[in-house]
Amino acid sequence: MSSLMDANGERLTLDGVSVSFPIYSGGSRSLKKGLLYRGSRGRIASDANDRLVVEALRNVSLQFSIGDRVALIGANGAGKTTLLRVMAGIYEPVSGVVRVSGRISPMFDIGLGIDPELSGLENIRLRGLLLGLSPDEIERLVPDIGAFTELGDYLDLPARTYSSGMLTRLTFAVATCFAPEILLMDEWILAGDAGFLAKAERRIESFVENASVLVLASHNEQICRTWCTKAVWLDSGEVKAVGRIDEILSAYRDELSAP
Repeated sequence: MSSLMDANGERLTLDGVSVSFPIYSGGSRSLKKGLLYRGSRGRIASDANDRLVVEALRNVSLQFSIGDRVALIGANGAGKTTLLRVMAGIYEPVSGVVRVSGRISPMFDIGLGIDPELSGLENIRLRGLLLGLSPDEIERLVPDIGAFTELGDYLDLPARTYSSGMLTRLTFAVATCFAPEILLMDEWILAGDAGFLAKAERRIESFVENASVLVLASHNEQICRTWCTKAVWLDSGEVKAVGRIDEILSAYRDELSAP
C-alpha cells in the first residue's frame, strides 16, 4: 500500500479502490469493443455482466493523515477528479474500501445549491446545509458571510437579480466560511472582480491553512509547490508514484518531455 501516514494519525484511507463507469451493453467480441480497448491503453474493458466500462480507478490504495498537504497530478483523464469524488462519497467504488475520520469538505462546485428565486440570505442558509453545517452553525456565520460579500441590502433580494460577480461573491463567501477538516479541491479557487480578488485570495489561503488535510488536484505546478508537500501521480487510473512534491513533479515533468 502507498502510504502518506504520519505520527498524528490516519484520517482518510483508500484500500484497493476501483471505480468503473458502464458505457453500453453488447457482445464482448465486437469490433468496436476491441478498438476501444486497444485505443484506451486497457482502461476500457468488459465487466462481469458483459458491459463495456471505463476503468476510471484501478486498485488505488492511499492513506492521508493530519497535516498532509497532497497534490494529485497527472494528465487529463488520469483519474484525479474521480479519486476526489470517491473520497467525497459521490462515487461508490466497485471494489475496495474508503474509510474516513472527520468531516469531508469538497470544493468542486462552489455555486452548487443556489436557488435564483431565494434571497441571498436564504441561499446562504441553503448552501450551508448542503455543506453539512448545522442550522446553529449557519446562523453564527451569517453576519461574517454577509460582511465579506459586501452585498449589503442586496442580500434581501432574489439571487436572480444578481450579476455574475455578485453571485460569485455570495457562493465564495459561503464555501469558505468554516474551518474544514479534510479539504478536497479540484483546481485552486479564484473568485470575483479585480477589487474582490485580493480579498478572496487571502480568505482562501486562510481556509486552506486551517484544514487538517488538504488534497488538491491541479495542473498548476506553482500552486502545487506552494501549498503541497507531497504528491500522488495518477496514470490511467492507477497510482504511479507517491512521494515528496519536488521529486514527483520532477519525475512527471521528465516523462512529459521524453521523446
